[in-house]
Amino acid sequence: MTLEEFLALWHNDSPLMEVHTSGSTGKPKTIWVEKNRMRASARMTCNFLSLRSGDTALLCLPLDYIAGKMMVVRAQERRLRLFSVPPSSHPLSPESLRSAGSPQHIDLAAMVPLQAWNTLQCPAERQALCSIRHLIVGGGAISAPLERELRTLPVHVWSSYGMTETLSHIALRPIGEEAYTPLPGILLSQDVEGCLVVNAPELCPQPLVTNDIVHFVGENRFVVLGRRDNVICSGGIKVQIEEVEAWLQGLGIDWVTVTSRPDDRLGQAVVWLTTRDIVPSQLPLPTHRTESRYWLPRHIVRVESLPLTPNGKPDRQSARQLALAYRF
Repeated sequence: MTLEEFLALWHNDSPLMEVHTSGSTGKPKTIWVEKNRMRASARMTCNFLSLRSGDTALLCLPLDYIAGKMMVVRAQERRLRLFSVPPSSHPLSPESLRSAGSPQHIDLAAMVPLQAWNTLQCPAERQALCSIRHLIVGGGAISAPLERELRTLPVHVWSSYGMTETLSHIALRPIGEEAYTPLPGILLSQDVEGCLVVNAPELCPQPLVTNDIVHFVGENRFVVLGRRDNVICSGGIKVQIEEVEAWLQGLGIDWVTVTSRPDDRLGQAVVWLTTRDIVPSQLPLPTHRTESRYWLPRHIVRVESLPLTPNGKPDRQSARQLALAYRF
């Protein structure tokens, strides 16, 4: 979808807008959302980041999904000057910026982790990145190496939490911190399994129960521990896949995917898929988690490449299939 096509749909007489989920947390689907709710989401973000009329915004995400759509809606709602570049893995390349009119300063931009990583590898693009006041990084997990690089920038960099059903993010986390802070008007709680419940009347007609297991810090801020369907129950011990991978990435190991396979004795056994040789028993376990010894794998599967979804996230279903198919 082009910007002109989106604006034509945005300004037509229909009170609804068609949006598509990416499929990262389930089967891709089409949903219809009220434009007034999209406007409310835009106001929440602009207020949180203190954006004013006349500030500049960069659109470098595809308009097929909610993140790109909402960048345009923010510009429309707060009267931001919107610069648009073709979606690519190098959104701040000199060629891309020239196509947008070579903006000298950008107040708001949003990128996926791959775009942010590629931008940091090129001196000219990195310099352009430093002219952005607020950079939102979302749509996938931010690796430990990328987070370390982003922390060195003289820029407000935010990790976003949200989904299509919440009309983009409902909470932001400053890079370098652990906890997310909800946008104004967002009320949070947990269900009996520890999953986050989002109550956002301006965005969703009903409270939304997520699959994300969280830990609250203070009154309303939260840390995401992982997804409910990514818990391995091994011998009665619950192992959160994302927590293990975050520990490994903190050690500089970003070439391991954690998964599981059925085990007659344990119920489920922890399996590591790896593209390199690794000796788990030689890795320093986190001392603040007494059960971290159960994070070590019962089986290791050497693979040519780690299974990923089209948008670069770990493909959990394919990982389980690889672990199940391997003959130990």
